[in-house]
Amino acid sequence: MIVCLCHRISDRDIERHARDGVRDFESLQDETCIARNCACCEDCAREIFEAARQRCRGEAPAAVAA
Repeated sequence: MIVCLCHRISDRDIERHARDGVRDFESLQDETCIARNCACCEDCAREIFEAARQRCRGEAPAAVAA
């Protein structure tokens, strides 16, 4: 699924960066420019990135607040 329309970044792209060792969302932004233009995707992108980081660390995903 495309998460960032402005830069055509998918959930798979975000997950790949997390697996490749990107440690925080700001570093992901530096590498991909995600959520830098309109920022409509920022919440979704952060959730996907954090879930991917947790999987990389072998942690259970955190519950998403409704």
